[in-house]
Amino acid sequence: MNNQTQRFPTLVVAAFISSVALVAVPARAQAQESSGPDRVAVTLTDPSRPALVKASLINGGITVKAYDGKEVIVEARARNHERESARSESNMRRITVSSTGLSVEAENNEVHISTDSFARPIDLTISVPVHTSLKLSAVNDGNIVVTGVDGELDVNDVNGSVTLNNVSGSAVAHALNGRLLATFTHVNQKPMAFSSLNGDIDVTFPADLKANLSLKSDRGEILTDFDVQMQSAQAQQIVEDDRGHGGKYRVQIDKAVHGTINGGGPEYQFTNFNGGIYIRKAGAAR
Repeated sequence: MNNQTQRFPTLVVAAFISSVALVAVPARAQAQESSGPDRVAVTLTDPSRPALVKASLINGGITVKAYDGKEVIVEARARNHERESARSESNMRRITVSSTGLSVEAENNEVHISTDSFARPIDLTISVPVHTSLKLSAVNDGNIVVTGVDGELDVNDVNGSVTLNNVSGSAVAHALNGRLLATFTHVNQKPMAFSSLNGDIDVTFPADLKANLSLKSDRGEILTDFDVQMQSAQAQQIVEDDRGHGGKYRVQIDKAVHGTINGGGPEYQFTNFNGGIYIRKAGAAR
């Protein structure tokens, strides 16, 4: 773990969104100068109910911030490449189109956001009401950052990091080739899952957390400052049988470590391969 690594009691262990045809609701679109972002503000169908916001990018990053309002405000900005301002060998200047192709559709408190991120990196900044659930995905050249949101969070970044700052509710978060960092101010009674292939997983929970833990890190350490009651290691057989379709029969032994916090509760699954797992208790001495 980075220089943020702390020494606390150790557990010794071995260790995109589909396009949906929707009816567009009235939105306020604001024209911007070429240097500014494309901006759309959408009024929810029923602002008294929690919203669901979905966004995915092929290239670029996503930042979501909660605010005290009733609209979903989306800003999209296309990144400029350094070479775009250079002159070619024939002394001709390249003219670029900075449109993001931003499209925002909404129906029944669901907001779907899409862009032309397959053509160039585009960064999304989304302001949402506090009580909002999110389904976010990114692939290349960008991170996902969520701050202050209370809801069900489904976040997936393939080649970037995932950061959840002072969120509440529940989360299923994956950062394949990046770091996963989360801080929860409150949790609900729903299961959670956190995974990475090549980055640390570092999650802070309230001190009164009640959870059942499933922990697995092939090549990294697992540390916590919660008082975890460990259970005996369990080896589970994972069977894949494709012989009926001309395929193979495969059995894999998957061994994870299990334990409970404060008597147990919803299942929290932590899975890593080349990184550590750090489960922190809010307010604990560092």
